[in-house]
Amino acid sequence: MNKKVAVALSGGVDSAVTAKLLLEEGFEVVGLTGKMTCSDDFETVVQNAKRVADKLGIEHYVYDATKEFGDKVIKYFENSYAKAETPNPCIMCNKYIKWGCLFDYAVNVLGADYIATGHYANIKDGVLYPASDEHKDQLYFLYMLDKDKLEKTLFPLSKYRKDEVRALAEKYDLPPKSSKESQDICFIKAPMTTKKYLNNIFEPRKGDFVEKSTGKVLGHHDGFWQYTIGQRKGIGIAAPYPLYVIEIDSQTNTVFVGRQDELFTKELILDNVNWSGEFEALVKIRYNMKAVQAKVCDAKITFEEPVSAVTKGQACVLYDINDGHLIGGAII
Repeated sequence: MNKKVAVALSGGVDSAVTAKLLLEEGFEVVGLTGKMTCSDDFETVVQNAKRVADKLGIEHYVYDATKEFGDKVIKYFENSYAKAETPNPCIMCNKYIKWGCLFDYAVNVLGADYIATGHYANIKDGVLYPASDEHKDQLYFLYMLDKDKLEKTLFPLSKYRKDEVRALAEKYDLPPKSSKESQDICFIKAPMTTKKYLNNIFEPRKGDFVEKSTGKVLGHHDGFWQYTIGQRKGIGIAAPYPLYVIEIDSQTNTVFVGRQDELFTKELILDNVNWSGEFEALVKIRYNMKAVQAKVCDAKITFEEPVSAVTKGQACVLYDINDGHLIGGAII
């Protein structure tokens, strides 16, 4: 009897090709789509996923994850900004939704032996390794996954580059073959922006822009949540040199600004780390950066070279210095 796989179908190219590859390998494949919010955007996601399932001739199931998504992802997102943090909702969605309620539904209700997604990552003996396409590698967003979940997970795209995946979508004439890739937060769609979204939640509140090095008030703003560490554009203060957001104090509603060199640091301390001891590692403090070498001593990270814009709420993720496998991570 063929093993059964529930593929997390989003209606996009990656998940569609994932399902097709597993069918080609002889698995019994079903599609599973999580409905994250009660919105037209997610109704479109569901319909697009159904089109893929129909094209492939597989069963398609929809799980209403609106409550879990609201509690674990949207509230986390909003509460983080309220504390002057810059959150990563995709990490929490992976932990609590894709490998949380959707995983449980796939295994316990649909009777799936595995779940599969279109993530670019590789699994060997329950450990996460980089995918072949280093520009798409998504280990950063997966560091919270438990080993027992990984043992029931398949990542068929691990050996493919993005251009090869698009070529496969064309080859198999899959519905999303020409779709554009989305980089947005899934519950904030254009013309809505993160800033507009937050301004709809938080009441305007006058605060000061303060020069970090001198303590001088340089201007005023309507709420600290509109800014993030390292931001340069949109500050709106005239100065003889470019100003960057250096620090944010949510208690006093103060945004500290300064020169670019004030953004750099060589050390950071993490909470709730899942490793111990002293070792060298490659480290990312945000997804879209190249991993850099650092010394790890329990919860203290010391970088070989200073890094810019360490930001509360982002994830600090560690990779093995030799083969790049995922060691672990923690929220800054």
